[in-house]
Amino acid sequence: MENNLIISPSPHIHSGDTVSKNMYGVLIALLPALLVSLYYFGLGALIVTAVSIASCILFEYLIQKILFKQQPSISDGSAILTGLLLAFNLPSNLPVWIIIIGALAAIGIGKMSFGGLGNNIFNPALVGRVFLLISFPAQMTTWPIPGNLPMTYTDGQTGATVLSLLNEGVKNLPSYTDMFLGKMGGSLGEVSAVALLIGFVFLLIRKIITWHIPVSIIVTTFLFTGIMHWVNPTEYAHPLVHVLSGGLLLGAIFMATDYVTSPMSKNGMVVFGIGIGLLTSVIRLFGAYPEGMSFAILIMNALTPLINIYFKPKHFGGK
Repeated sequence: MENNLIISPSPHIHSGDTVSKNMYGVLIALLPALLVSLYYFGLGALIVTAVSIASCILFEYLIQKILFKQQPSISDGSAILTGLLLAFNLPSNLPVWIIIIGALAAIGIGKMSFGGLGNNIFNPALVGRVFLLISFPAQMTTWPIPGNLPMTYTDGQTGATVLSLLNEGVKNLPSYTDMFLGKMGGSLGEVSAVALLIGFVFLLIRKIITWHIPVSIIVTTFLFTGIMHWVNPTEYAHPLVHVLSGGLLLGAIFMATDYVTSPMSKNGMVVFGIGIGLLTSVIRLFGAYPEGMSFAILIMNALTPLINIYFKPKHFGGK
């Protein structure tokens, strides 16, 4: 009798779960944030989300079918998740053609150029976002005002995000309640802290992710920005502002925890999270760009192989 050893790339699931089951679980956890974005940004949120998801599915299908000569694997949910996370990192008035370019960068460069799911070293959605941010900085930093829903999604009134206000030295910020609920400018999926935290609880209950990366990112950012606020409260905002605004919660819960691009061991996850929290805080407080979460995650993605080397779990029975 011949036994075949099947070797496949990560993520390797050691329980009864499957990759597709976990992907769709994350999609369910993102539904509260999606509903909040539709409530605040209306038609724009719907168009950006639909175009991003459809483009990611299409590009992955075409690349696998035509270039790789493989059976397309779009049913596993990873392309849908990449498209939704990319949309969550975009303003709700972004032109359709720019969204399509971002999807091509996310799937073509961030994912398929490395060989597809399990082989990519960077989070694909963040690759697409950073690509667009560098290529189209004006369009990527124009934020519609929440609740001001125009008939055509590109013509609404625009405002500033909390972090951009901080970067400009403005002290009149939205209240903590508004930031917690999502009534502030920003990308689609980052505005509502309560919706993201609901998703976080769901992921923990379902054991799709562990607490190590999100908590270490949030605690590190809170402590670093809290120390700076304590040193100079007139110059640096309260640490709760940094936790509730920008893409911190979205990135910590849904993007830094990506199975493929994050460390395998629990100690490695904590180091990974601390690194993201420190880099995000430094970029926000001292950099020219007000938001640093995307860059911090991508930098730590590149360091994940090194973290895995130095924080290997012990072999069964090993010393």
